[in-house]
Amino acid sequence: MVSAPGKVIVYGEHAVVYGKAAIAAALSLRSYLLVTPLPKTSRTLSLNFSDISLNHSWDIDSLPWAIFSKPGKKRYYFDTVERLDKELLETVKPLVAAIPGKVQQGAASAFLYLYLMLGSKHAPASIYTLRSAIPIGAGLGSSASISVCLSTALQLQMGTLATPFEGMLSNETQLQLKRINNWSFVGEMCIHGNPSGVDNTVATGGRAVLFKRTDYSLPPEVTHLRNFPELPLLLVDTKQPRRTAEQLANVRNMLNAHPEITQSMLDTIDRITAEAHDVISDPDFTSFSGSPSLSRLGELIRINHGLLVSLGVSHPKLERIRELIDHTGIGWTKLTGAGGGGCSITLLKPKVKANILEELDSKLRTEGFEKYQTTLGGDGVGVLWPAVVGDAETEITQEMFLGVEGMKGVEALVGVGAIGKGIRGWRFWREWIAEGSDFCLH
Repeated sequence: MVSAPGKVIVYGEHAVVYGKAAIAAALSLRSYLLVTPLPKTSRTLSLNFSDISLNHSWDIDSLPWAIFSKPGKKRYYFDTVERLDKELLETVKPLVAAIPGKVQQGAASAFLYLYLMLGSKHAPASIYTLRSAIPIGAGLGSSASISVCLSTALQLQMGTLATPFEGMLSNETQLQLKRINNWSFVGEMCIHGNPSGVDNTVATGGRAVLFKRTDYSLPPEVTHLRNFPELPLLLVDTKQPRRTAEQLANVRNMLNAHPEITQSMLDTIDRITAEAHDVISDPDFTSFSGSPSLSRLGELIRINHGLLVSLGVSHPKLERIRELIDHTGIGWTKLTGAGGGGCSITLLKPKVKANILEELDSKLRTEGFEKYQTTLGGDGVGVLWPAVVGDAETEITQEMFLGVEGMKGVEALVGVGAIGKGIRGWRFWREWIAEGSDFCLH
């Protein structure tokens, strides 16, 4: 089993489109992919992504191995792939045409493209079963989390990755993460066409990144924030659909109508991101009750949200959530991602009373919102191999994995956060991140 986190943009959304910096951090909401090998006599390949109602199988021997193996087409696990091959992408399309739904076809296309690139016609028959706690279409990196899981699982299965272990050399750890990230970026291209690569970078390495893109013909500049602290976070989903393109247009129209004022706001958001980076990078940073460091981060979140409201990318539902949370005094709230719906994040103050959170949860649910209590800045991709649970080391079967109810059930059964409750085997590629590391997008 492999697992990878979602992500949130903590500071800098929209300004980043105009060459400013932004900070994105890993979210403790995760995807989990269980790989169940089939008998050697089987030649069936199956996907069961129950959260998006994707359940489809292919005959391995009937896949277009010959086309993917043509001279000039074949790529290997150590290669860097900066763009998709149009002929190969067209070859995959008929294989997913019978699958209903654009989201489902995108996930299946990403899987097949990676499977055909990284495997061979002798590739093993398996069932790939996915459960994810990351809301889809909410700007939380759900597709990148899945792409990282697929990239990692396939390379482990093909023998081109080593399971991480204590004492793994730093350069080897970094090399393996680079390969995971490179191929997860390929999966993201299959789904999104022209992704930034930031989501899969956060899902691979965890913690947080500072990223900036001044030239869209080049990959963004990415700096890994090794010392980003794990911080308690309240994530609230408005359940309001939003279109990123519309929110980008809102800012563009503001810039055209009021160039000096809007540019000043974008510059201020950039300064907020820079100050947050300084606070987080300070060796004396603490998050205890009354910590000036935490208060500064919170104030910067509040100011950042106010500027995003002025840019016209909030929504009445986001403002209602902020009103409800501000009334409790439990933390600092802002929208995250494109806005216009989607999610808000709240950096929680220490020692928030449980009854206050319970009352807030009740109010949010009454108004149709969904709350997730999570953390920021945790681990990236990890592997549980063998996939067993409990002191008796019971094998995790597909039936067991699909049978538990909701993500609370998944987390209780196999979750990364369940360490100490029976899940001791999760291993992560850690201790690889160096400030300014050139491991990044592709």
